[in-house]
Amino acid sequence: QVQLVESGGGLVQAGASLRLSCIASGRTFSDYAMGWFRQAPGKEREFVATINWSGASTYYADSVKGRFTISRDNAKNTVYLQMNSLKLEDTAIYYCAHALRSYASSAPTDFGSWGQGTQVTVSS
Repeated sequence: QVQLVESGGGLVQAGASLRLSCIASGRTFSDYAMGWFRQAPGKEREFVATINWSGASTYYADSVKGRFTISRDNAKNTVYLQMNSLKLEDTAIYYCAHALRSYASSAPTDFGSWGQGTQVTVSS
């Protein structure tokens, strides 16, 4: 079992930046890929970004490519999501997820543990 705790969400204006953090405990963090997903009101949870076990491979949803950056610090058991040039449509609850395997994936079924989520609200 893996415990994930996200932080860093908040209320910002469009165009601003935020950095989300997710600290993992309970399992060997560096052996597994990690991901970020989000869920906006009235919508299904969607993939945002994923990173493999070493940090060498990353993938992004088209909607955030070029604006968001996922990274990890295996020494700190932490994965980050740097979000720049935030848009109104980025408003959502952001969830950190721990994968069941080492390679990066965008499929929710490849993730076995989820955090409680952190709210990101972008205003005009």
